[in-house]
Amino acid sequence: MTVVVLFLFSSSIIMLAVDTLFREPEVKEIAVLETSVGVIEIELDRGKAPVTVENFVTYVEEGFYDGLVFHRVMEGFMIQGGGYSPDGTQKETHGPIKNEAGNGLKNERGTIAMARTSNPDSATSQFYINLVDNSFLDYPNPDGYGYTVFGKVVEGMDVVDAIESASTGDKATPYGAMSDWPVTDIVIIRAYMK
Repeated sequence: MTVVVLFLFSSSIIMLAVDTLFREPEVKEIAVLETSVGVIEIELDRGKAPVTVENFVTYVEEGFYDGLVFHRVMEGFMIQGGGYSPDGTQKETHGPIKNEAGNGLKNERGTIAMARTSNPDSATSQFYINLVDNSFLDYPNPDGYGYTVFGKVVEGMDVVDAIESASTGDKATPYGAMSDWPVTDIVIIRAYMK
């Protein structure tokens, strides 16, 4: 009887070792933003925010972000981009997506989240990177929803911090003046999936 139990125990260990040896490695989705200040690499979390990641990757793969700027830079808060050209023209987007803010991810320093209007399901292409922990943006914030976090910066927080330190002011756009716009354009030269 002892031999049989020992054999079963040994075969379980062998099967576990074989499973571990031949398991597919976890594939990480990394989006790269080559900016005029430096490179930012963002690990996307499709497991927690599938709709949002699919939306963001679609824009990246279409070359949508290439040539756009970080148009809103607020020291001690966040940097926002993904919607405007250097001349202040807003780029036409796909339709809005469903809010996934209740996914357990938090607006912590270095995370990326979707910008939206007061309508929770209004996010399209614009995103922001948190410069500090912004728990007031987490689900459920006062509107009952929150802002969807869908990844985190894994390389280039020094670039994000350099963007934060940019001088800002008002920018005349076709839609009226916008505040917190960097005086010197900070351009997303190219965005791509690693």
